[in-house]
Amino acid sequence: MTNDKIFAPLASLQWVPAEKLIANDYNPNKVSQDNLELLKQSILSNGWTLPIVVRPDYTIIDGFHRWTVAKQEPLKTMLGGKVPVVIVEHENRDGDIYGTITHNRARGIHLLEPMKAIVKELLNNGKTVQEISKQLGMKPEEIFRLSGFTRKEFLNLMTDGVTGYSRAVIYKNVR
Repeated sequence: MTNDKIFAPLASLQWVPAEKLIANDYNPNKVSQDNLELLKQSILSNGWTLPIVVRPDYTIIDGFHRWTVAKQEPLKTMLGGKVPVVIVEHENRDGDIYGTITHNRARGIHLLEPMKAIVKELLNNGKTVQEISKQLGMKPEEIFRLSGFTRKEFLNLMTDGVTGYSRAVIYKNVR
């Protein structure tokens, strides 16, 4: 591969109307609604860090989910309806498929022990369970499992040390 070919995608970086892009018909990568919300939160927190990879006809090779959330509010308005793209030219559809799969698989997975250490560090730094939940897209139960805290210690974190609760009141015939 020549240097020109390695630099070509970034040299083609441009912001284009989101409606110009087309989803490919072979992407096996699916993302839950929770993870789409996390992706949106990531863009809102970090800015747009990865362009969408497209063919010259604007069919998406990588970045379908970034494109999906970019068409939703508040990102749609913030981005002016545009998304950043880089253009990659493959010799044939096989190259496009290889590009989609290698982009997806190369991102890797999160290992349990490093994630435990990260959650513990964030909690030790005074971050709340609610903030970690929002920023990392985790349910409180997942944070609990990763935290290593006892149930009592974790409930104390969740309630900011509140130990007493008011009695429940039952109202009858309320309409």
